Amino acid sequence: MQEYVTDAIVLKKDPLGDLDGRYTLFTKRFGRIMAKAKSSRKITSKLAPHLEPGIVAKVRFIETKGTQLIDALKSGQVALSLGDLHFLSQLLPDAEPEPALWELLTGGNFTWAAALAILGWDPAGAECATCGARKPSYFYIAQQEFYCRTHGAAASKAHKDAVLSIDARL
Repeated sequence: MQEYVTDAIVLKKDPLGDLDGRYTLFTKRFGRIMAKAKSSRKITSKLAPHLEPGIVAKVRFIETKGTQLIDALKSGQVALSLGDLHFLSQLLPDAEPEPALWELLTGGNFTWAAALAILGWDPAGAECATCGARKPSYFYIAQQEFYCRTHGAAASKAHKDAVLSIDARL
């Protein structure tokens, strides 16, 4: 049984059974991981307030029949919406640390254009997948394509949970 301690940003939480929870974390040392926390949904849980989406916490977890969160202590919060945290959880690969992205998220100057560039989808040289226009405004996660303002707005309406605007500053 291995035990690990690292800083993490809680990206997503999902119920698991009656009292447990499954958490998607972006950790400084290990990248994106999924971990189970026993009894985290109990009203008396000491973990629950430290594992809300957007919270930066020092976490301790073990690997035994999967990854299990043992302890967490809140140390801050990132200024991202729940939707942006959801998009991040979709974009990040499992177990791939991204130090530059960690600094961008915790530094307080997050933009989707910068985050996508770090992850390998640089919007600076991209074109709209439909018309070829420069200066994309939207990124469609499922197809990994950029779109201009006109075509991206239509894609955003059709695929609300999979298209993010890269123009807006958070």
